[in-house]
Amino acid sequence: MNLVRACPWQAQYQWKLRKLWKIKGLRSIHRQCERVEDRRWPGWEVVVGIEVHAQIKSRKKLFSEARTAHTNDAPNTSVSCFDAALPGTLPTLNPKCVELAVRTALALNAHVQRRSAFDRKHYFYPDLPSGYQITQRYAPLARGGHLRLSRGDATVRIIQLQLEQDTAKSTFHTGRRVSLIDLNRAGSGLMEIVSEPDMRSPEEAGDYVRTLQTLLRAVGSSDGSMELGSLRCDVNVSVNRYGQPPGTRCEIKNLNSIRFVMTAIASEVFRHIELLESGRTVTQETRGFDENKAETFKLRSKEDSPDYRYMPDPNLPPLLLSEEYIERVRSSMPELPSETRGRLLSMGLSERDADVLMTIDSGREVGFDGEIGKGAVAYFTDLVRGRDPKTVVNWMTHDLLGQLASRKETFGDNPVSVEHMGELIDMVQSGTVTGTSGKTLLRHMISHRSLDCPSKLAKELGLVALSQDNSSMVREWCLEAIKELPQQAEAVRKGNLPVLNRLVGKVMKLGRGRANAKTVRTLLLELLKEES
Repeated sequence: MNLVRACPWQAQYQWKLRKLWKIKGLRSIHRQCERVEDRRWPGWEVVVGIEVHAQIKSRKKLFSEARTAHTNDAPNTSVSCFDAALPGTLPTLNPKCVELAVRTALALNAHVQRRSAFDRKHYFYPDLPSGYQITQRYAPLARGGHLRLSRGDATVRIIQLQLEQDTAKSTFHTGRRVSLIDLNRAGSGLMEIVSEPDMRSPEEAGDYVRTLQTLLRAVGSSDGSMELGSLRCDVNVSVNRYGQPPGTRCEIKNLNSIRFVMTAIASEVFRHIELLESGRTVTQETRGFDENKAETFKLRSKEDSPDYRYMPDPNLPPLLLSEEYIERVRSSMPELPSETRGRLLSMGLSERDADVLMTIDSGREVGFDGEIGKGAVAYFTDLVRGRDPKTVVNWMTHDLLGQLASRKETFGDNPVSVEHMGELIDMVQSGTVTGTSGKTLLRHMISHRSLDCPSKLAKELGLVALSQDNSSMVREWCLEAIKELPQQAEAVRKGNLPVLNRLVGKVMKLGRGRANAKTVRTLLLELLKEES
C-alpha cells in the first residue's frame, strides 16, 4: 500500500529542492551579487541556506486545548491527551496560530496559499510520542517571498513557510544515566521558514537570522527568544570553487544563538575545504555543533524525504483560506521594521538614533495571540508629540537608557511614564530646572520608582532653577569655587580657558545643579578678571 501523498506537483517540487544544491549552472537561479573574496578561505565560495523554526506565541498549542507552556513550568504539567498521543484523540487546529503564520507570511512578502494541507512526517524518537510530526511538507501555508537584510544591499529569498507541531524535550540525567522526557513543549505551534541558499558568509547568515527575529517580534507572531528555545536554526552549508557548481551540503541542527550560527558555519566551511584540498569528498550528512570546541560533529547520514514516509494526515482536512480572510489579516498588520525606520527618519532622526530605538524595540515583550507589547519606538512616538524629535531622542537614548543601563535594567523595567518624561523635558526646555537638575531628577524618579509628577519632586528636592533675583547666591558659589580651586583659577587667569570647566562644575555641585551653566561661566570670567 502506497502511503506517500500523490500530488501532481510533488515530483517537480522535490526535484527543485535537490537541484538547488547540485545542478551545474546554479548561478542563474542564485542571487546575483558581486564577487567578494573572503580572506579566510581565498578562492572558495560559501553557500548557506537556513531553516528557521519559530515557536508561535499563542496561548494554546497548535492542535489541542492545552496552554502553551512556559520554560519555568514543572515538567509534564501542560499536556493534553492529544499531546501525549493517547489512542482515540483527534487534533483541532488553533485558528490563532494560522492567523499569526499568515501575518508572518505577508511580512515576508510571501504568497499565502488559498489551500494548504497537513502531512505526517514519521520518525521514532523518545521525544515524539505519536511517532510522527504533523507538518506541511508538500502543501505549505505560504510560498515564495523575500527578506531584505539590515546590512548592505542583500536580499534572501524564501522558499516556503509551513505550520508544524513541536516535539517534547528530552534531558539526559548523567547521574541516573537515563533520558527524562518533558511533554510540556509537545504540540506547541511552530513556523518553519525555509530560505533559498542565498547567503555567502557566516556574517550574512547571522544578519538574516537577526533581521528575521526582529520581523517576527514586530508582527507579534513569535518572541524569537533563542535563549529560551523559541527560535532554532538548521543551517545548510556547502563550498565550491568560484565558477563551479555548489558542493555537497551538510546540515547543522538546532543552533540556538546567532553567535553559534556564525561560528558553526565557519567551522563547517573550514572542514569542507580541508577535505576537498586533501582529495577527499564531502559526505552529505546531518551534524551537531559543540559550543565548547567550536566544532561540528556527525549525528547521522542525511535522510531524504522517502525515509520519513510522508503521508497525508487523515484526521485533518485541507486548510482553506478565503481572499477576504487574507486581506483582513493584511489590513490589521502592525507596522513592519522597514516602515518604522522610514517613519523615524522622516521625523529628522539620524540613522544612528533610529538604529538605537529599533534595536531596543526589537527586544520588547511580545504578548500572546498577536498582542504587541509597547517598546521604545511606541514610547518615543507618544513622547515626541508637540516636542522637538531630536531633543526627545537625546533624552531617551542618552539619559533615560543610560540611567537604566547603569542599574543593569532594560527598557522594559522603565518606571517613568510618557507623561512624566514629557513634563520633565518641558521643564528643562522652559528653564524651570537646569539640564543638570533634570538628570538628577530623572535619576531620582528611576531609583525611587516615584509616581509623583516631576514638578512636585523638583520642589521637594530643591532642584528648581534659580531666578535672576538669586544672582547674589550664584556669586557666592563662584567665589567659593575659586577659593577651593586656586590652581585652576590661576590657570584660567593665564589664558587656559578649558580649565574653566572645572570651576563651572564645582559651582554646579555647590548649587546642586540649580544655577544656569552659561550664567556661571560668564560670572566666573568676570570675577577672575577683576581679581587679576
